Amino acid sequence: MPKTLLIADDEELTLSLLREVFSSPDIRLYTASSGNEAISIVDQNEVDVVLTDIMMPGVDGLGVLMHAKKVHPKCEVILMTAFATVESAVEAMKLGAFHYITKPFKVVAVENLVGRALELTSIRKENIHLKTHAIRHYTFENIIGLSEPIRQVLDLVQKVAATDSTILVLGESGTGKELIARAIHYNSNRADRILVPVNCSAIPAELLESELFGHVKGAYTGAHIERTGRFEMANRGTIFLDEIGEMSPPLQAKLLRVLQDQSFIPVGGTKTVNVDVRVVAATNKELEKEIAAGRFRQDLFFRLNVIPILIPPLRDRIEDVPVLLDHFLHKWYHKTGRHHPGFRPEAMDALMRYSWPGNVRELENLVERLVVLKPEGWFEKGDLPPAMQGGGAARIDAVFDFDAGGIDFRETMGAFEDHLLAHALELSKGNRNKAANLLGLKRTTFLEMLKRKNLNRRELSEP
Repeated sequence: MPKTLLIADDEELTLSLLREVFSSPDIRLYTASSGNEAISIVDQNEVDVVLTDIMMPGVDGLGVLMHAKKVHPKCEVILMTAFATVESAVEAMKLGAFHYITKPFKVVAVENLVGRALELTSIRKENIHLKTHAIRHYTFENIIGLSEPIRQVLDLVQKVAATDSTILVLGESGTGKELIARAIHYNSNRADRILVPVNCSAIPAELLESELFGHVKGAYTGAHIERTGRFEMANRGTIFLDEIGEMSPPLQAKLLRVLQDQSFIPVGGTKTVNVDVRVVAATNKELEKEIAAGRFRQDLFFRLNVIPILIPPLRDRIEDVPVLLDHFLHKWYHKTGRHHPGFRPEAMDALMRYSWPGNVRELENLVERLVVLKPEGWFEKGDLPPAMQGGGAARIDAVFDFDAGGIDFRETMGAFEDHLLAHALELSKGNRNKAANLLGLKRTTFLEMLKRKNLNRRELSEP
C-alpha cells in the first residue's frame, strides 16, 4: 500500500519544488495552495503525513495540524515557516506536530524529515494491522500458568498496565520477561501505538546510544544519513529496554536524563527532541549487587524501579510444568501437524523433578526437540535428554538429608544447578557448546548461567 503525503503551501515556487522532490511511485502525493484546500483533502483522503506551511491565507498551518489530528489521529504533521519563534514551535509540539522546520531549508533536510515521518506511520500501520492478533496473544489468559506465584504476577501486571508508570521486570533468563512487557503494553492505553523492543546486550556499546537516540548526518564516521532513534520511534507508545543491566555507565547517565525530562539530543545534534514514551525495562541481574560493584547507577535504578515485577523461576512454580507442556505441544501441532497425546507418567514425573535452569524457554525448546525427533506417539522417559531423566525419589532422598531439620530449598536447588553445570563442563572437557547440549540448553542461556553463578572459568577451552 503506497504511503500518502499532503503538501500545503501558498508559495507556488515552494510547492512546485516539493512536488518534484516527493514525486515517487511509492508515495501518493496531494498538494494544496491554502489551508482550506488542505483541510478538504484531509477530509476526503487517508493521509499519512502532512507537510504544511504555517502562514497561509484562511486557515493557517496550526489549523491544518489540529484538523488533521482530529480526522486522522495517527497521521504526522510537519510545520514549515519563515517566521520561526520559540513560542510557535512549542505550541506546534503541544498540538502534536511531528517536527518543525524553518525556511529557507535544505531539500535534503526536508527529505530526511518527511522520510522519518513516513517510516513511523508505516511502522504504526503495521502495528495496528497486527494489533488484534497481538492483543489476543498477549492477554493475561494467554500467559500460561495456574500456580499462585504466576497468578500474583498477573494480578500486579493487570493493576499497573493502564498506568504510565515505569516498570522494571526482574527474573532469570527464560522466565518470560518480554512476554510480560508485551502484556503490559497491549493492555495499556497505548495499545494502539507502537511497542519498540531493544535488547541492550545484543547491540555493541558504542552503537547503542545512536540506536536509542538517533544521530544526525556526519555525527561519526559512517553516519552518512540522519537516523531516527528507538525512543523517537516509540513516541506516544512504549519502549522495552531488555537486559538493561548490560548498559554502560555513560549511557545510563543519558537514559536517566531522558526518564527525567522526556527529551534528548541525538548523537552529534544540537536540537532537543521531546517524546512521550512509557519505559518498561528488564534484567536478569541483581541490580543492587551491580550498584555495589559500581557497574550500575543507583539514581537510574530508583528511576526504573518505580514498580518492580519479579517473575518467579520455573522451579518455584513447578506445578505449571504440565500446563506449559500441553500448551507447547498444541503450538507445535499447529506448526507441524504432528499430534502427540502427551507424556507418559514416568516422563512427566522426571520433568516435575527437574530444576529447569533455563526456565520456560528451556521447556519450550525441549518440546520442539521432542516433536522434531519423534513424529508421533507418547513421549517416554527415554525420549528425554539424559540430564532430565533424573534418578527418581530414592536418589533425591539419598542426596539431600531431610532428617537434620529440613533444607533451604533455594540454596539447595542453586547448589544442584552448580553441580549440573560443572558436571556437564567436566564431561564435555570444557567445551561450552557440548555442555549446553548435554543439558538441553541454548549456548546463550548456558553462558548466562555460568556468568551469573561465576562459573565462567578462564581455563575452560573455547569450542
